[in-house]
Amino acid sequence: MSAPSRRLVDLAQVIRSKNAGPLHLTLDIMFPDAASYGIAVQSPALSRVAIAALYAVDPATVEVIPFAAANAIKVVMDRPVIAGSPGDTDVYGAQQHRPLLGVVL
Repeated sequence: MSAPSRRLVDLAQVIRSKNAGPLHLTLDIMFPDAASYGIAVQSPALSRVAIAALYAVDPATVEVIPFAAANAIKVVMDRPVIAGSPGDTDVYGAQQHRPLLGVVL
């Protein structure tokens, strides 16, 4: 019997995005405890391939970094447009976490 599906927004304490320089975007997902972190870190929904599909980017440009000591997962990916250049709609990268809000683990 498989484990019940859980929404990322119900487990995570913080879901945010920000620039990591003008060329990269980071997604930070922080959990209140090791149990919630454990569920998320094992989920295929937060794999490199799944995140790449969610953001419509090449999986080679996505790195998923689990950090158990902080009950956190950091995702680093290339920005589709250089921050501040024409066509950039979020110069600070602060609104790019939105696709994560619909993730089911």
